[in-house]
Amino acid sequence: MATLDSSSTTAEIAAAYLDNAGYFEDGSVTKAKAFVTACTAMMTRGITVLEHGGERMEFSPRDLRALSAEAQKYVGGNAGIAAGGVGIHHADFREFRD
Repeated sequence: MATLDSSSTTAEIAAAYLDNAGYFEDGSVTKAKAFVTACTAMMTRGITVLEHGGERMEFSPRDLRALSAEAQKYVGGNAGIAAGGVGIHHADFREFRD
């Protein structure tokens, strides 16, 4: 179940974005998925500025789409690992009958 929904505030969306932005460093598919959700919420709500701890970050919709796409690519490449596997493997049957 997603942590953000239609009742989430801008502050909650900003927190989700910041809390999950380190998905790659943490090696976390779960965080990457939550990051995608936060980016989607920002795009849907038209949130282009986040302020946190006296710092201001500005995003264009293009930036958010690129960040979301990068996280989705990470999820796609690592989802098998998160499910307890070792990634996607394809059998090699080229010399099956030899």
